[in-house]
Amino acid sequence: MRDLPLPLALTARLMPVAVLAVAGWALSSGPLSASPAGEDTARDTASGPVSTDKSAPSTATVTKTYEKAPSPCSGITEKTVKALVPGAKTAGKEIASTNESVRRTCSWNALKGFDYRWLDVSYEVQQSDDKAESAYRTRTTEKSGGGAVPGLGDEAYSVVNLTTEDKQQTREGVVYVRMSNALVVVTYNGSDFESRKAPGTDEINKGAIKAAKEAAAVLEDSQ
Repeated sequence: MRDLPLPLALTARLMPVAVLAVAGWALSSGPLSASPAGEDTARDTASGPVSTDKSAPSTATVTKTYEKAPSPCSGITEKTVKALVPGAKTAGKEIASTNESVRRTCSWNALKGFDYRWLDVSYEVQQSDDKAESAYRTRTTEKSGGGAVPGLGDEAYSVVNLTTEDKQQTREGVVYVRMSNALVVVTYNGSDFESRKAPGTDEINKGAIKAAKEAAAVLEDSQ
């Protein structure tokens, strides 16, 4: 079999996950622009007349449906991993997080023959439903060109994009799901290094949505 040089962007994705984490790991379509959920701080607003007694406790509370993120590597079944990422270790690899209670990500990737696939599943827990909705709006606005996914979470959105680098195509699908105060983010992409073409839009989109549905079910069961 002849040696086949990989494009720089895809070569970087084949590097050890630990190196990517140290370098400030992030996928091109991953949640880059929004502040990590852990940096948000709930601001309680006291009800009733303003008290001059600074020692008086606030009576307002924030009710959160989800207090912490579940294990992301348990978000996808082994059967689905094998179908979407042939050749990958079904256990997945969890990416290091500064605060695992609010954000956790698991990754699967493999090169089988000339076919490359990458799958990421992330859980992000916000301080309130409003903050989760705001983060959801920001992400989906930035990833324009997609559409709603009916019947998934409180609201869900899917988008697929094709990129070409050094004549190598990569097709990537991203699904955002909001469930109360939490977000589920799934990224799924693929390339064929022999034909230099990318998998079809339908294949990538359906794969990303299937993974998102399973991940959302795991989050719901974690309450």
